[in-house]
Amino acid sequence: MLIREMVLHPIAIADPPLRSSYGLHAPFALRTVVELKTDSGITGISETYGGDGPVAALEAARPWVEGMDPFRLAGLWARFNADAASQTGSVAGGRSQTYMVPGENPLDRHARTFAAIEIACLDAIGKAVGQPVCDVIGGRVRDAVSFSAYLFYKHAGGGGVGGDAREDEYGEILSAKACVRSARQMIEAYGFREIKLKGGVLDPAEEIASIKSLREEFGAEYPLRIDPNCAWSVDTSVEVGRALKEELSGGGYLEDPCAELEGMAEVRRRLLAEGNQTPLASNVATTCFADVPKAHGLDAVQVVLCDPHYWGGMRQVQQLSHLCEVLGLGMSMHSNSHLGVSLMAMTHVAAASPHLFYACDTHYPWQTEKDEIVEGGRVRFVNGCVPVPGKPGLGVSLDYDQLARGRERYNKIPWRKRDDEAEMRKHVDPDWKRVLPRW
Repeated sequence: MLIREMVLHPIAIADPPLRSSYGLHAPFALRTVVELKTDSGITGISETYGGDGPVAALEAARPWVEGMDPFRLAGLWARFNADAASQTGSVAGGRSQTYMVPGENPLDRHARTFAAIEIACLDAIGKAVGQPVCDVIGGRVRDAVSFSAYLFYKHAGGGGVGGDAREDEYGEILSAKACVRSARQMIEAYGFREIKLKGGVLDPAEEIASIKSLREEFGAEYPLRIDPNCAWSVDTSVEVGRALKEELSGGGYLEDPCAELEGMAEVRRRLLAEGNQTPLASNVATTCFADVPKAHGLDAVQVVLCDPHYWGGMRQVQQLSHLCEVLGLGMSMHSNSHLGVSLMAMTHVAAASPHLFYACDTHYPWQTEKDEIVEGGRVRFVNGCVPVPGKPGLGVSLDYDQLARGRERYNKIPWRKRDDEAEMRKHVDPDWKRVLPRW
């Protein structure tokens, strides 16, 4: 089986005005759908970051992909690594997301591009041998993957613009009371059993109040997390960790409270000195294997958030699972605005990663049926989990009418990269800049 053709579909999906320390989400998120058509009639698919940069990187890889055997992925990874080394001088160093939104960091372009191709290859392989992807890459350790209710502060609006605007299902969320309301909506709709709040938006006292309100509403059986994306100083991080000692215990964590591993290590030391065992998690300071030993050595990170899209694919995440087990680190999974193909890739690799015990993040509740590109519509959650499909490959196929609508939408809109800072200046504050730390 050889890859005859790679087909790229740049698409746009509506995205609500969600806030983070990076700024404000645009009315549309950009995605790229990859099809690898083989000479045996099998087509493998994947979904990855969108816009001019990711599409150009995939186009540059076309000569390596077309004509290759999809089973021979190790050689392709070596080519990507060698090419990245020739461009940057090294592929071993860190690729911090501290100052770059996911999908726009040039230092992990090779990993993101390879991952998009690898996932489509694995989908094709699964279809060829009649097995789900999770069993192709070593076998599942769970039949369903747990996800968390991923809460955001947001302005009014459901995403999209003009005649293509979406219903605002969750309304404005800029208070503790609104956080509780949105969490209740998500839990009732999806059955989630863990809750994460994207912080770094309001004054820390307001965000502390939100977490405390969530604990009061849902009780200790719902583990809580907060992620301010490095918006706080070391001192503020310690203050928040101290204030939320009880609320973040019992399976929760404090994620990327401040910038850099050294800062997180200081937060950890100061909290431990007070008898506060709150784990620190990261998907900003730990984004590649070179970061993990340093994070462990400094005791800066106790939970690593993986992501098959920028860690370099599914098998890299499995290797990370083994490494975290050896080092005694926990493991969860990061998310970005995405549709069902990406959700199923996340589900398969999580099912086949033994040490991934924390519920995964997902933005899926923020997207809508109108944008879904998989046949049959939205992926269904059962008690907060996505069951592993029994079908071969990723277990989903493309709805080409929906795909065409997504591409038509992409061609009509002006956005070609994610720039949350520019959106903040356009819609909230014309002088806004991302400053770290903000508090």
